[in-house]
Amino acid sequence: QVQLVESGGGLVQPGGSLRLSCAASGFTLDSYAIAWFRQAPGKEREGVSCISFSDERRYYPDSVKGRFTIFRDKRNSTVYLQMNSLKPEDTAVYYCATRSLYCSGSTSRYAYWGQGTQVTVSS
Repeated sequence: QVQLVESGGGLVQPGGSLRLSCAASGFTLDSYAIAWFRQAPGKEREGVSCISFSDERRYYPDSVKGRFTIFRDKRNSTVYLQMNSLKPEDTAVYYCATRSLYCSGSTSRYAYWGQGTQVTVSS
């Protein structure tokens, strides 16, 4: 069965870094896009990054561009989100999700989701 497990969240000071991991099982990453979304209390879930099945296309919203980097290690079926220069407004639960081939900005187009990992940016 398809399973995504996130890890790497925690408490970090503003300006710090975290690396989130999304470990995939039950399917082959080669044919799937992986996206990271986040949801802060009282806010809608928003996309923060996505990598297409071929790794040729990567997407970032302006709010994280230049600070976040998504990359994939197919050997261990894991997608990472490197987050640098973190800000208090990055505080949220971060989720990874997958869909066939190409990225989408719509949460409804992702069939499989992980359980989420909490990221808190605070001094």
